[in-house]
Amino acid sequence: MDPFCAAVRSLIASIPTGTVATYGQIARLAGKPRGARQVSWVLHSQSGKYKLPWQRVIGVKGRISLPLHRGFFEQRRLLRQEGIDVDNRGSVDLKKFRWPGPGETLPAKKKGTGRAGP
Repeated sequence: MDPFCAAVRSLIASIPTGTVATYGQIARLAGKPRGARQVSWVLHSQSGKYKLPWQRVIGVKGRISLPLHRGFFEQRRLLRQEGIDVDNRGSVDLKKFRWPGPGETLPAKKKGTGRAGP
């Protein structure tokens, strides 16, 4: 068994409902920072067999990478079902929905500067 493929499967399986990860993020966490295309191959060839939540992996710019009639609409539908805001072009706000993988920390969200209350 290829250790990289096993790590990719494990990482994808651990992405919680309502969050997304990027191909590059998964590759980096699996030990190959330049292995985003290999992550895509693992998803394509092994998602069904291992019941991976493939819909939770998107492109680095926060967009669904699949072509319109080859999975785009299905991925968008599944992400929306999980409560992820996906616009009609397939964009997801990574600041809001990106999964902080094991050992990763996300930048702190900036607090508003306006005054609260009426």
